[in-house]
Amino acid sequence: MSPLTAVPASRRAAVLGSPIAHSLSPVLHAAAYQVLGLRWSYSAIECDEAQLPAVLMGLDESFVGLSLTMPLKRAVLPLLDDVSELAEAVGAANTVVFDGVGPFLRRRGENTDVPGMVAAITARRPDGVRNAVVLGAGGTAAAALAALRELGVDRSVVVVRDQARTGELQRCADRLGVTPTLVDWPGWAALGEADVIISTVPAGATDALASQSPAGAGQLLFDVLYLPWPTPFAAASLAAGAAVIGGLELLVQQAARQVELWTGRPAPVEAMRAAGEAAIASRSVGS
Repeated sequence: MSPLTAVPASRRAAVLGSPIAHSLSPVLHAAAYQVLGLRWSYSAIECDEAQLPAVLMGLDESFVGLSLTMPLKRAVLPLLDDVSELAEAVGAANTVVFDGVGPFLRRRGENTDVPGMVAAITARRPDGVRNAVVLGAGGTAAAALAALRELGVDRSVVVVRDQARTGELQRCADRLGVTPTLVDWPGWAALGEADVIISTVPAGATDALASQSPAGAGQLLFDVLYLPWPTPFAAASLAAGAAVIGGLELLVQQAARQVELWTGRPAPVEAMRAAGEAAIASRSVGS
């Protein structure tokens, strides 16, 4: 659909996951549709892997698409009619686009996490990335490797806590045609040499790094967590002079690309970011 194509005034989309009540996606998408003048709705649907096939079958033609959280990003792949090359290479589709109508309706899997990461990093490192470190070996780390490839980095360092659990990440690297070097946690030497550090590990995992080896001047830390924010690692890195991107920016950028896929129109990124910041501030006060 081109940006000039008429968009139906009333359609539906949703984010699927379990648990899903905490998701910021409804806030971001509601802000986008309001600015675009669309009477679209976007809800959060509680759904685990076992429920996913039935949920997909139960959606009517008012739905334009879905957002997916892990582990549904992988579980959805065999349930799709079409999968983009990027989603197939990463091994995860965080976005489903419904094409066609009636009996011809097709489910197409896309990955907007990768271009979302690329956009966030490019905005802060317009001169490019030379040496990159990824912390963690899960699904978001796979997206990070793909983003680094798009940025021209085919050799990076991945710092992991258990190399025996990196099989899926290494298969993803093979599909992407990149050759990351795996090193054991915490990877002090690699961290010190990197100009970009992408942390994909859970809350608390990098707390020790905050006091012992925060990112510093000339480095960019991209921490995919967004609540609570800043993480100790991000706060220490900011204090040490590093540039820092938080997880909200990834959420905004990947959601913006979903909006564009579903509507064919440029996403109002600034409005989406402002809505996300307001929601996080409200939740932080509430907690």
